[in-house]
Amino acid sequence: MIVRRATDADAAVIRELWDEFAAEAPDPPGFEDDDEEAVDVTYLVEDDGAVVGILEANDAGSARVHVELVHVRPRARRRGAARALLQACVRDARERGAQWVSLDVLESNGAAKATWVGLGFEPVEILMAQPLDALDRRLADAPSGPTRASTHVQTDDRTSVERALAQFVPRLESPDVRDAANGWIRIADPLLDADRDAQARLAGELSDRLGAVVVALALEGGAVVRFRLYERGRMVDEYLSVPTFYGELSKGDELALSANPTLVARLTGAEPAEVRRVARTAASPAELPPAEELYAAVAQLMGVEA
Repeated sequence: MIVRRATDADAAVIRELWDEFAAEAPDPPGFEDDDEEAVDVTYLVEDDGAVVGILEANDAGSARVHVELVHVRPRARRRGAARALLQACVRDARERGAQWVSLDVLESNGAAKATWVGLGFEPVEILMAQPLDALDRRLADAPSGPTRASTHVQTDDRTSVERALAQFVPRLESPDVRDAANGWIRIADPLLDADRDAQARLAGELSDRLGAVVVALALEGGAVVRFRLYERGRMVDEYLSVPTFYGELSKGDELALSANPTLVARLTGAEPAEVRRVARTAASPAELPPAEELYAAVAQLMGVEA
């Protein structure tokens, strides 16, 4: 195989190769009319006198060359054509002082992704997209109400709880720790209201350090209710009143956000039938009691103070 730079005489075959590539790996909806980037150099690979592949690249700054297109015709694949094109590109890029090479690949093009990963390419950014109508609907449904969180530890060892809170990172702003009924200690803090990940980390750490059952309960945006149950440092159950509230999920992931009555009953003393009645899930908040009421009802169900 011979690799060479394209000339003006190759315009027709370059267009053919681009059309073949577009047919094999079509642009996703909304990207069909993207302007093509200016190309600094085009390499062609020939086999037995016929052009069988193409690589186009441009300079993306002084230290990086960006590959816009690599395409090899099916009859010439698995014979080293793409590797030869890349080697020519890398050789010229090094002569120009470049130190990095980058490229784009469609998420839907699994074969190409596997090839580039096999050659050592790593993701550095993610281009995300969705239809305008879908985004408009989600923005209209965005939560706008209050967000509150409370974390409940099944223990009477308040000293150990406060010691653990003092060592938690990030530092809590103004933790409110109080002894509640039924053998629970309740923790509330503005940081936990705003940061669900921080609340989950705190609940996991408390459960692990104290060997206790911990409930992380939250009202999110005045629209949905969530709880996470921890035992011996491990989250064993998670509930979200509207599983798809933040985006579409697979059916399995959606079902995983339903409360497990058996676990909730074992760890909190709630009645399984009450768990099923109160901690229901739905496709939208409108199908459930008002979120404030549901938040209070779930807390009461578990015997904790919201």
